[in-house]
Amino acid sequence: MAEFDLGASFIPALHKPSALLPIAKHRDSLLYLIETNPVTIVVGQTGSGKTTQIPQFLEQAGWCEDGKVLAITQPRRVAATTVAIRVAQEYGCEPGKEVGYSIRFEDVSSATTRIRFLTDGLLIREALVDPLLSRYSVIMVDEAHERSISTDILLGLLKKIMKRRPELRIVISSATLQAEEFLRFFDSHDAEGASSVEKEAKPAGAIISLEGRTYPIDVLYLDSPAEDYVEKAVETVFNIHTDEAEGDILVFLTGREEIDTAVRMISERAADLRPGGQSILALPLYAGLSTEQQMYVFEEAPENTRKIIVSTNIAEASVTIDGIVYVIDAGFVKLKAFDPTTGIESLTATPVSKAAASQRAGRAGRTKPGKCFRLYTEDDYRALPDMNVPEIQRTNLAPFILQLKALGIDNVVRFNYLTPPPAELLSKATELLFSLGALDEYAKLTKPLGMRMAELAVEPMMAKTLLTASSFGCLSEILTIAAMTSLGGSVWVQRDGEKKQLEATRRKFAAEEGDHLTLLNAYHTFVGKGKKESRFCHDNSLDFKAMTRAVSIRAQLKRYLERFGIQVDESLKLSSPATSDQIRKCLTTGYFAHAARMQPDGSFQNVAGGTTLYAHPSSLMFNRKADWVIFHEVMETGNKTYIRDITKIEKGWLLEYSAGFYHLRQ
Repeated sequence: MAEFDLGASFIPALHKPSALLPIAKHRDSLLYLIETNPVTIVVGQTGSGKTTQIPQFLEQAGWCEDGKVLAITQPRRVAATTVAIRVAQEYGCEPGKEVGYSIRFEDVSSATTRIRFLTDGLLIREALVDPLLSRYSVIMVDEAHERSISTDILLGLLKKIMKRRPELRIVISSATLQAEEFLRFFDSHDAEGASSVEKEAKPAGAIISLEGRTYPIDVLYLDSPAEDYVEKAVETVFNIHTDEAEGDILVFLTGREEIDTAVRMISERAADLRPGGQSILALPLYAGLSTEQQMYVFEEAPENTRKIIVSTNIAEASVTIDGIVYVIDAGFVKLKAFDPTTGIESLTATPVSKAAASQRAGRAGRTKPGKCFRLYTEDDYRALPDMNVPEIQRTNLAPFILQLKALGIDNVVRFNYLTPPPAELLSKATELLFSLGALDEYAKLTKPLGMRMAELAVEPMMAKTLLTASSFGCLSEILTIAAMTSLGGSVWVQRDGEKKQLEATRRKFAAEEGDHLTLLNAYHTFVGKGKKESRFCHDNSLDFKAMTRAVSIRAQLKRYLERFGIQVDESLKLSSPATSDQIRKCLTTGYFAHAARMQPDGSFQNVAGGTTLYAHPSSLMFNRKADWVIFHEVMETGNKTYIRDITKIEKGWLLEYSAGFYHLRQ
């Protein structure tokens, strides 16, 4: 198990003898509802046991007979792996046997698997091969209230599949009271061609509520808004530490940089605490951490030590950490925001919703009465939206339209969405897919390019780059770049106080053309010189686990290409100047929509103008000269928009390789 090999230390956090979980007394009524209704909606707090127990109830009740499998989908990869490990342990098997999981680029399941945890996105991909998902007898969509775009699309697909497979059972679990909305969505399915009397007589599903076992929680607000919520969060940690009883503290901030800053500030101030008192251990939790670092969070703190976990919203619902008595909620979350006018999708800090704020507070009352310190005023809380805008209304829809088309759903406007996406997002995505060559002028999927792009487990821009690479004679190199940029985190490790050392070691691999070729050099050195060992990585500030995972992802992408009949020439050589041009041209064929031009002050402007972008400090192009560049991802921090994974290109390539996406102004 590669990336999320969270092993046994995740287990205590999720572990309660199943007979003691609130769900245990609902077992028979739950099974009866699932037996008699096509759709069952389970409402229950995180911690009620729904994710770990419902699959086991169903398996014991015979839903896996005749080789059928139960699918339980999760919006996050971390949750899919950890819950599978927990359930496998309860079931008494190794993960991958009767209980397994599948996430992108990692499949820990087998022919004997009966209970399979996977991400929503992966189940959608499975429908490309098996449109009716016929191997599954029950599909449980967990944490549906989070309204990730994959969850929403999956619910629309399941609604279509139900018409053809009346025996299929769908279970939707939601921690907030959106149950009525989910039920109405599936009920409207019966309305097609049915009279109102018939519809009244036979609703599509039922709702069951499981009360979670939580203790009372005191919610405290600020009298006046905080100027700097990171600073205020750290101050609140020490107020709790000196004034409140024992118990660990969970702090919610928005992202990696804020969390690293807060952990550093807490550790520095903890050194000044009076000797002999209880000490403090501050730990970060976010998706880009190495496995070992994530595991620390779930281990019990050493004696006479209070644990402070500083986390993104990852700890809001999917994952339970024991021992938390105090929650500090900064009131913000990073959400994807896609601007259809610029075609740029960025991660932006946004105020949380009331629903998320109550989820966060609920983390404090799991083991005994707790307190939640909200770093905003009560008036600010009242002004928060009830729910965040569903992801489908604020994200780049290109990957999903591509998948819907590949599933044979040509009229994506009429698809049954839980919440319809805005028309301008649909048209922007269609325009991009047309320019990438995935759709023809009738908005039909092209063959073989469009179909292959949908099947590859990378987003459309990278899929196009990969599928064009052999014509530029750089397929082996682009495979490596695709693997290195699919990791979801940085391959570079900056240890405390070693910023200069990181810069020096990165310079060894640096390619003046930018980040993509630098990543390629790092990979070649890791693999090519027979240095596949952690010592080499340590000396070169590389993350050994991330590099090993890149090797595995690359092998899987290579298998996809070979299935399409595309052979990869594996003569591993460091890129010569000739191939460096070919690689950059090839990257332009996929990433032309992410192009920018450097301004005299060193910032960048997107092609349409109007958006100022800055090279991220972690990029090789930070403080370097370039005329035109393409970039991989965008993130907003404070009031600046940063771009990452940047490569220099020529202006002429944008016109040549963008299939009419750009025109020269006369």
